[in-house]
Amino acid sequence: MEPVYASVVSTARMLWLAQGLDFDISGVENVPADGPGVVAFNHTGYLDFTFAGIPAYLQGRRYVRFMAKKEVFDNAVGGPLMRALKHIPVDRANGAQSYQDAVDYLNQGELVGVYPEATISRSFELKSFKSGAARMALESGAPLVPTIVWGAQRIWTKGHPRNMGRSGAKIMVGVAEPIQPEGTPAELTARLHESMRAKLTEMQDAYGPYPPGEYWVPAARGGGAPTLEEANAMDAADAEAKARKREARED
Repeated sequence: MEPVYASVVSTARMLWLAQGLDFDISGVENVPADGPGVVAFNHTGYLDFTFAGIPAYLQGRRYVRFMAKKEVFDNAVGGPLMRALKHIPVDRANGAQSYQDAVDYLNQGELVGVYPEATISRSFELKSFKSGAARMALESGAPLVPTIVWGAQRIWTKGHPRNMGRSGAKIMVGVAEPIQPEGTPAELTARLHESMRAKLTEMQDAYGPYPPGEYWVPAARGGGAPTLEEANAMDAADAEAKARKREARED
């Protein structure tokens, strides 16, 4: 038993009840009932990870150790809680350490949660994947557990205000069949991307109807979100702006 994690789960469930969230959870049987697994999930908003852990909890009350940026752990309030939950800080200046911490957890039979996209997809479609999830799986022998969260962008996503009130939003979480760690990192990453793309399409099809022009609806479904290409251009512009700020501070 992990009393801190159990308390956080209970608090989250009460918050979701107060928000009137409507959950549709599928594929719980695809989460390993025991032993390690790399829970790879898409990134559409700031609260994806809270929903991505639900299938594991339903599968024998298993807990996922999520990888999150170091800044969250530096927070005076959030930091101690994240460490108590045994989540993994990701320092982009020292990625090797966070990678090794994740592999160590996997070797101990834990479930590790990771965003293969690394950053939020403003288009709400899958961006290209980093190879870290595949490399972790290959090194530890743990299966990849492709997981899709859909609808979380309606609660809190990049560039839009939070909607933490009683929204009654529908949140879907679906787990595809596990992928065994075989082949090269590039081959395994491609298999993971295709599995998650297919699951995302399936869940988007089942979710509707989609209000025309809404910010949380993908462009391909008549929404106001940018296309994947437009979103990638926005991300590149943001990265350039951050680089210029860093250079200015160093001068």
